[in-house]
Amino acid sequence: QVQLVESGGGLVQAGGSLRLSCAASGRTFSSYSMGWFRQAPGKERELVVVNNWNGVSTYYADSVKGRFTISRDNAKNTVYLQMNSLKPEDTAVYYCAAHPALITTAIKPNYWGQGTQVTVSS
Repeated sequence: QVQLVESGGGLVQAGGSLRLSCAASGRTFSSYSMGWFRQAPGKERELVVVNNWNGVSTYYADSVKGRFTISRDNAKNTVYLQMNSLKPEDTAVYYCAAHPALITTAIKPNYWGQGTQVTVSS
């Protein structure tokens, strides 16, 4: 069982930056793939970025490439999402997710955080 707690969301102006954090419980954090998803009002939840268990980031959604960066600190059981050059269309609830295998767009991870709101004003 893995519990995930996100933090770092908030209100920011377009062009600004935010860093989301996701703290995970458990002693096997390093063996889990970690991902960030987001869901905007009226839209389906989408995969934003993945850092798979082998430590290699294997996926960035086209809409965030060059602006968002995922990283993880296995010693702290924490994964981060650095978001730069934010746009109003990045406004969404952002969810951290963990899965004991590779995360892809076709995989629904086993474990989810409660979500943190990111609002980007124009």
